[in-house]
Amino acid sequence: MEDVMAGDELVRRYVELIGGGGSTDEIVGLYAADAVLEDPVGSEPRRGHAAIREFYAVLEPLDREAELVTSRIIGTRAAFLFRLTTRAGGRTMDISPIDVMEFDDAGKIVSMQAYWGPDDLILR
Repeated sequence: MEDVMAGDELVRRYVELIGGGGSTDEIVGLYAADAVLEDPVGSEPRRGHAAIREFYAVLEPLDREAELVTSRIIGTRAAFLFRLTTRAGGRTMDISPIDVMEFDDAGKIVSMQAYWGPDDLILR
């Protein structure tokens, strides 16, 4: 996973899936079996596929779209800003987190930290 292109492709695929281009299982499939997710940073980390699946499952029924704004990838690490818009029950929510990921040699996410707070949520 030393190739920057591979990291870039993984980040783009992640944002595509988060934006509604795939299922919860497809998102979880990007993660290593023992991966750790901390979203947002400072919350209780979720470890392993079952906990990560539970986290992303809340997105599946929502009408959503996502756009990659910018990314920086160095070796097996990436930091990127993306916009996520979700719609449900007549409400729209926008958030633009900065995610920091580390990948293993197999191209799976081993850790993900999302940097955002309540002030970063826009409800319409």
